[in-house]
Amino acid sequence: MQQNDNEARIDPWQGRVDSEESGNSRRWHQVVRPVAEAERPGRALVGFCSDAGVARNKGRVGASEGPLALRRQLANLAYHLEAPLYDAGDVVCEGDALEAAQQAFAARVTGLLDQGHRVIGLGGGHEIAFASFSGLLAHARGLADRPRIGILNLDAHLDLRHAERASSGTPFRQCAELCEQEGIEFRYTCLGVSQTGNTSALFERAESLGVEWVLDDACRSIASPEVKGALDRLLARVDVVYLTICLDTLPAWIAPGVSAPAARGIELAFVEDVIDYLAARTELPMVDVAELNPRLDTESRTARVAARLVERLAR
Repeated sequence: MQQNDNEARIDPWQGRVDSEESGNSRRWHQVVRPVAEAERPGRALVGFCSDAGVARNKGRVGASEGPLALRRQLANLAYHLEAPLYDAGDVVCEGDALEAAQQAFAARVTGLLDQGHRVIGLGGGHEIAFASFSGLLAHARGLADRPRIGILNLDAHLDLRHAERASSGTPFRQCAELCEQEGIEFRYTCLGVSQTGNTSALFERAESLGVEWVLDDACRSIASPEVKGALDRLLARVDVVYLTICLDTLPAWIAPGVSAPAARGIELAFVEDVIDYLAARTELPMVDVAELNPRLDTESRTARVAARLVERLAR
């Protein structure tokens, strides 16, 4: 495992320059700066280049290339944010050294949060989730003895697998175990769950851990009692929310570039509505987008969708 900055790779921050336009015509590549140059807190992007968790979970690898592909799509977006934008580089998982990479990513997240940034993680497999949550919890521990952190996962999978080794299928079970070790309550809600993509054993484990979930076919509108109720119950119990979006929650024709494409999924507009609903009601210090696999993408569809979601998360 090593930590890597963009200068050591092909620079993704390139794009169109509308020099003949009057007024503000900036794009992301013209605004983003290395986090080391930060003069005030802003939005800090940090990549998690990992395939180890997907490989351990017997999935299709290639997600380690996700952060670079995502930055390339972000580069040419028109810039409408008020906050400064920073790139905090990548944490790279070398080979199978997943645990070391998760520790390194968590430490970087904690450091960025301590500096006042809102952190946006770029995956990488969904093993990023345990690293993101661990980093947020370490930061929150510096502010309160018993922090009240909620997890909202938009995902076709509960990712509560029991296994001897951590993988992309175990992160929220690991979060539950970490909460137990730290003596705090595990508060986890998952929207978009596929009935056919999760075994009865996983649903039983979710129930035993007090997890709340809403199946994909019920996630038609954020105004539905089932969805709104689940969100409001989570918000009532926490002070901040860690929001994580697994791209395989979207239909395969919208997001083909993932390890496990969804036969049904939930609509992009629904995901955007959830982001907006949370942002209007609570702090979102740590968010991430996971499972972008450029090797399996078609015409960069998934990367473009992921970039749109990151832009919304950065507002």
